[in-house]
Amino acid sequence: MDDLDKHILALLGADARISIATLARRLQVARSTLQARLERLESNGTIAGYTLKLGTAGRMGRLRASVLLSIETRAQAPCLTRLKSIPEVERVFTTSGRFDLLLEISAATTQSLDAVLDQIGAMPGVRSSESLIHLSTKIDRAV
Repeated sequence: MDDLDKHILALLGADARISIATLARRLQVARSTLQARLERLESNGTIAGYTLKLGTAGRMGRLRASVLLSIETRAQAPCLTRLKSIPEVERVFTTSGRFDLLLEISAATTQSLDAVLDQIGAMPGVRSSESLIHLSTKIDRAV
């Protein structure tokens, strides 16, 4: 990946809806060059897709939480399968340390958040869980 690829990714990270013509103009490259670069970045897996990032107004009224899970040996694959079926589970990370998985979840109400936490805690293979409810965002550098 060269500097042009990195600049393409940075601009798309800031605004994935930017037009190819505008992107080519900002990068001072031909539109055909940019199109070829995008196709290559998509085909080699660097760009997995284009998505929507909700702003503050879009996240209003949503409760967010991080859940740390300790999983029994050999139970990770079945747990991940079950977690994929829970729409409130937005991201799952493997971790090192005391916990095996870190989940990011979002729910509309405290009741639905509570129900999701109960559902996750009751899954076969889950040894223990710890929930951290997000109160406010102080820094957000995520692309």
